[in-house]
Amino acid sequence: MSDEIVLTVNGTPHIVQATPDTPLLYVLRNELGLTGLQFGCGEETCGACMVLFGNQAKPSCKLPVSQVGRTRITTLEGLMEAGEYHPVQRAFLEEQASQCGYCLNGMIITTAALLGKTPHPSDVQIRQALDGNLCRCGSHLRILRAVRRAEALLSLVEN
Repeated sequence: MSDEIVLTVNGTPHIVQATPDTPLLYVLRNELGLTGLQFGCGEETCGACMVLFGNQAKPSCKLPVSQVGRTRITTLEGLMEAGEYHPVQRAFLEEQASQCGYCLNGMIITTAALLGKTPHPSDVQIRQALDGNLCRCGSHLRILRAVRRAEALLSLVEN
């Protein structure tokens, strides 16, 4: 039996029909049409399905929709404001930090969470934060440069 569940996604409340154990990923992609996040491993180990759960990056592939409650969910699409890319998104584009793009959602969401919590992370902190996001194309150095560029762009926005 499906339940009526209220979710706040990208700042907008949504009423969805889902069984309580339905993974949040499926609701976001199939019910709300938010396809920036991907199904990767289904085991919370690749990062392709990452969302901002409040202010922290969290995989959505196994998270039951019933456990979301009133927590704000932000997807890759929700980082944009007024049609403008978020500084992290811009940095990844400017550094051409992807090849196939499958990991991009997780890398960007995780970077946004990291820089939101730690505006000037060390290289070790960046690597630790991104460790749960797999990239098969080998774009790691460009991704690290994109994180540093995002850090600089966010500093400009703050000043």
